[in-house]
This record gives sequence, structure tokens and C-alpha cells, in this order.
Amino acid sequence: MNLLQEFQSHCKVSGFFHPAGRILIAVSGGIDSVVLTHLCHASGFPISLAHMNFGLRGEESDRDEKFVRELAGNLSIPLFVKKVDAVSYARENSLSIQETARILRYSWFRELMKEDLSLAYLCTAHHADDNMETVLMNLFRGTGISGLKGILPKQDNIIRPLLFASRKMIEAYVREQQLTFVEDSSNSEEKYTRNFFRLQVIPMVEKVYPAAGENMRQNIERFRDVEILYREMVNLKRKKLVREQDGQWQVPVEKLRHTIPLQTMAYELFSPFGFSPAQTQEIISLMDSSTGKFINSSTHRLLKNRNWFLISPLQKINDSVVVIPGPVKEAGFSEGTIAFSEKKYAPGQSLESGPLTACMDTNAIVYPIIIRRWKTGDYFYPLGMRKKKKLSRFFIDLKMSQHEKENTWVMESAGRIIWVIGQRIDDRCKVEPHTEKMTCLRWIRQA
Repeated sequence: MNLLQEFQSHCKVSGFFHPAGRILIAVSGGIDSVVLTHLCHASGFPISLAHMNFGLRGEESDRDEKFVRELAGNLSIPLFVKKVDAVSYARENSLSIQETARILRYSWFRELMKEDLSLAYLCTAHHADDNMETVLMNLFRGTGISGLKGILPKQDNIIRPLLFASRKMIEAYVREQQLTFVEDSSNSEEKYTRNFFRLQVIPMVEKVYPAAGENMRQNIERFRDVEILYREMVNLKRKKLVREQDGQWQVPVEKLRHTIPLQTMAYELFSPFGFSPAQTQEIISLMDSSTGKFINSSTHRLLKNRNWFLISPLQKINDSVVVIPGPVKEAGFSEGTIAFSEKKYAPGQSLESGPLTACMDTNAIVYPIIIRRWKTGDYFYPLGMRKKKKLSRFFIDLKMSQHEKENTWVMESAGRIIWVIGQRIDDRCKVEPHTEKMTCLRWIRQA
């Protein structure tokens, strides 16, 4: 059976393509994408080609574009071409060239498929050798078992129908069909990790194990099956250990401590929150630390709070303040809106109560009023107390979590805090029997 027959059989068994769906093939002009184009065309699949010129190799990049245009013309296949300045994009976004190329390429492919709804699938020419390289790189990176499943044949509407074929099979097909293609000179540069594995590591392994490529292909299929079973077990344990409440996740420390295997489960539980494999041992050590200790990932904070781990999204500290120069009906800030209402007060009159409401003697409020985040050193006189208390101690007494502390704002008047918003007013501002007018504040939280 030749490559074309194997390709057609593989696509049929895998159920890759619906007859009515058009296929968008990512074409660089290299051997792999050229072979994929010819296989799809010979199979009668409805296809269009997409080529992105990154301008990274000067005349060579323009040569590739010209070749792809000729390929599409000779086969009478619709073609999309886009030229981009990858170097400038990489510099502006502090990205590597390889990462930049991937982002620009796939974002453009998605745009094309949104604009032309007949394009049902995106096809890339990844093959078995690419997959072997990917798995080996993931193994040394420490990505865990999920990285061992390699490149998936199908992810949503992205299809990789050549993963069954080796590079040797592709090269043999080119010779048989006398196909032409262009060679990317950067493929021989070992400064790129993938090229180093392709040109150095794998050939050395194959000297000892000649069947390494085929063995890896079979192993990758097994790894995918194992990963499915593994993921089911992890998800089952995650449901028992992790619960979400008000945008924060909670994990009971003692239950986690007795979970087997601890190292693996700690990694799997916390990696979705941006924690790296290298931080796993740090997380385990945090179980025996005192309350208040925490570890940050790139996106979240893991805090030890008594018998719980609390996971909260990292938020950029907002140092801006809201200044209210004079009486207003309402004032907005990042956590919602404060509504103001002034009323006459009669002795013995009942006051609105609750954490979102505060009633004060109007004469105790001096404009301008400032709404800001609390900061270290802040203090006030909590309602009902004649002594001042630092907010940090006040929060401890209320057993507030780190997440709640970081999202606490205060209202300040004449240099003193008159309301810890959502908690308590200052005793010096309370409504007294002699109060004539009172100002009631209501915090309307942001949805």
C-alpha cells in the first residue's frame, strides 16, 4: 500500500472530514505541506491553501511565497496569502520568533475560517517524526504525562492527518511522484530546540535502537490511552478536593496530605492555576507552614489559611483613589458604586444596617471624601470601641482571608477613616441622640 492509499484509509477510519466541509491547508512550501496538499488534492477533498510570509529570511521568504502561488495555480486551488512583520511583533510583545510565528499564523487561520464559513477544517502537515520530537522535548521539559501524548490528530476543527506517516515515507512519496518543494534554510540551524532533537538527539538514539521511530509512534498511541484513564482519575479526585466559592478555590490541607500519590496530585491540582512542576515541592512544604504563608504563580496566589489552601487570581494593585469634592448622589470605584442619601434624624429612629450600609452623623463628614484601598498602618476606631485599632489587627479578629483583605477599600474624610467599606464605620462618626441630620451610604457591588 502506497502513501496515498494509506492516507485515504487513515482519513476514512479516523472520520476526519465531513464530505461537505472545505479544508484549509497551512502551506509553507516545504516538503511536508506540499505532500499533504497533493494527497488531499489526489483524494478529491475540497481544499484551499493558506501561506503566511513572515519576512524572516528576506529573498528566501519571497521565494517560498512565489512557489506556493505556483503550486496553487498548477493545481487550480484557491489560495490565501498574508505578509507580516514577525520581527517587529516579537519585539513589541517580548516573544520569541517561533512563538510569534505560531500566534500570527493561527490567529490568521481563525480569521479566514470566520470570514469563509465553508472552511470547516484547518489541516497541518505534522507527521510521526514531528510527534516523536515533541514527546521527547516534553519529556525533558517535565510536562508530566499530558505531554507524552504528543500532538493530537484532532483538536476541535484542527486536523493533522499525517501523524501516521514517517518522514521517510513522505520523502519516498516525493521521489515517486517527482514533486518539487522549497527548503527552509533555518531547518539546519541547531540553535532551535526542535532542530537539535531532529539533527542530533534522535539520530544518535536510532544508532542504538534502529526501530526507535516506529516504537515511539506505537508508544505515543498507548500514552494517549493511558492519559485518558489518568485524566479520569485526576478529575475524580479534583472534584473531591477542590471547591469554588466567590471566585476563590479551596482545598482542605489534611485531605490533600493523605492523597496518594501526593506529589502527582499536588501538581495536577495546582497546575491549572499556573503553578509549575518546579513549585510542586514548595506547595507540599506549604502544608506545614503557618497561616498567612503563600506562593504565587504567574496568575494565582496559593495561601495557607489555617486548615485550608485558598487559591485566588492575582490582581494588580490599583493605587488610584476616588476623590469626592462635595455632596453627591453616588460615586463609582472599581468594586462598585457608593450611593449617598441625606436624611433628618429623630432620636430613637431605627437605622439601616448590614455590611453594605453605613449611617453616620452628617456633621462628622468633611469633604473632600477619598475612597481608596486600605494600606499598612491604617487604623480607625471601630464602632462601639473607644480605642483605635489597626486595620491589619481588625482583619485578623474577623478572620478575613488574604483574598478578602486585598480587596478591602476604605472611605477617608479629613485624614481619618470613617468607613471600612463592607465592614464597619468609625465610632467617631456614629449617629448620636443629638444628631440632626444623618448621611446613609449604600455599597452597590459590581456585578
